[in-house]
Amino acid sequence: MRRTGTTRRGALAATGALAAGAVLSGCGGDDDGTGGGTKKSAHGASAVRAEKTLRTSATRTTATLLAGYEHVLRAHPTTATALTPLRDAVRAHLEALSAEKAPALGMARSRATTPAAAVKELAAAERSAADACTALLLEAPGELARLLASVAAACAAHAYLLTELAKETPA
Repeated sequence: MRRTGTTRRGALAATGALAAGAVLSGCGGDDDGTGGGTKKSAHGASAVRAEKTLRTSATRTTATLLAGYEHVLRAHPTTATALTPLRDAVRAHLEALSAEKAPALGMARSRATTPAAAVKELAAAERSAADACTALLLEAPGELARLLASVAAACAAHAYLLTELAKETPA
């Protein structure tokens, strides 16, 4: 009988496909060859605004995820050994995504009363963050697309790790 659900092989294949898609999407040129200076500057300004909007969205998602980690670590200190490296990675993602100073963390509240349930909630939040970053890839220019692909892949890997950790965490 075949095992259902997410497997390591499936998660790694999806992560690899996502990364390959991001690299390939960054290979195309943006120049249409028309040489129109006014058109280029207007297009450039709109591209900058679009990139800022995408970064803001990704930053907000990542800040919310980081706040979730902080809340779980405060509420369930027994999870600190396992969650601290993942939280630190999410903090690094936030710093990479935010063009300016890192935004203030929102207040994330977990409804979970046990460490295992809290870890499951974090896994779901990581999956949501991966989905959000993947959705932003469609509109992102080259360099930002590569960054979003990396963050999405990391979030997917974190979700897998957290799902496995939840199984091992006492209820």
